[in-house]
Amino acid sequence: MIAASNRLIRRLYDWVFSLARHPRATWALFGVSFAESSFFPIPPDIMLIPMVLAKRAKWFFYGTVCLAASILGAYLGYFIGAQLFQLVGQPILAFYGKEDSFQAVADWYNTWGGWGVLFAAVTPFPYKVLTIFSGATGLDLIVFTVVSLVGRGARFYLVSWMLYLFGEPIREFIERRLGLMFTIAVVLLIGGFVAVRYVF
Repeated sequence: MIAASNRLIRRLYDWVFSLARHPRATWALFGVSFAESSFFPIPPDIMLIPMVLAKRAKWFFYGTVCLAASILGAYLGYFIGAQLFQLVGQPILAFYGKEDSFQAVADWYNTWGGWGVLFAAVTPFPYKVLTIFSGATGLDLIVFTVVSLVGRGARFYLVSWMLYLFGEPIREFIERRLGLMFTIAVVLLIGGFVAVRYVF
């Protein structure tokens, strides 16, 4: 079962990567970015990286395409959680092995709200999981929108900008280590707010 799932993911990865060379690659980037925020397992970075490398002057445009589509897709994830959780949301969460953690995350949301969305928006944690959780737990839509814009914007614009500045040599760093760097940065940021709240 796991092997079959890995093969499926690999085929999807290769297919998404091939879309970067399609004549309508920008629309494909939009579609993948939209779907990734609510149900699709492959991140748009797979397309974004080769597209920016091919046309480095368009780094901001491609980052904006990813951001706009990702936010729209996040609203779909929110809707799935709010209106279709039992029918659609549960199977998607089950696919990522997160269905049993729903109540714990719902309780956590009551305390931390948008921090979870921000964390998922800029780190390798599946963003779609928390867009669905946000809708299911009724996270304030304005908070959801703001932290999604900040988190997703930081992620896509930074990746695009680094590719614009450094080109091909930065590719390996982005593909292998940028997720870790984002995770550390967000943990430190949240830790700072926690320290301010409880220490001072």
